[in-house]
Amino acid sequence: MPIHVSNERSPVVSAAGRFDAYSVSDISNQLSSLLDEGIVDIWVDLSETDFIDSTALADLVRFMKRARAAGGELTLWKPSDAVRVILELTSLDLAFSISSNGAIPGVTDSDRRS
Repeated sequence: MPIHVSNERSPVVSAAGRFDAYSVSDISNQLSSLLDEGIVDIWVDLSETDFIDSTALADLVRFMKRARAAGGELTLWKPSDAVRVILELTSLDLAFSISSNGAIPGVTDSDRRS
């Protein structure tokens, strides 16, 4: 799964393809590093994520709690239809901050692609 982190002001961790037990450590390492550096407002771009499993969901919940405990927020940005269905079936859409419209504050399209 390709992972991309951009923009220090509002870091975006982008995950494309499958986000599952086999790939969760990659994104976990990125999120952990950001939180360890004191960056507590993080965006996770799931717009190109084709599949998400319970291991990945549990990891996102863990980092959401960690960000909130530090006074920040882990926001899911534009989850794909496949991811949105899983979030709704598990009622995690009620727990997470989810943004499906507009841009990430302080992030341009070129920031996301660089």
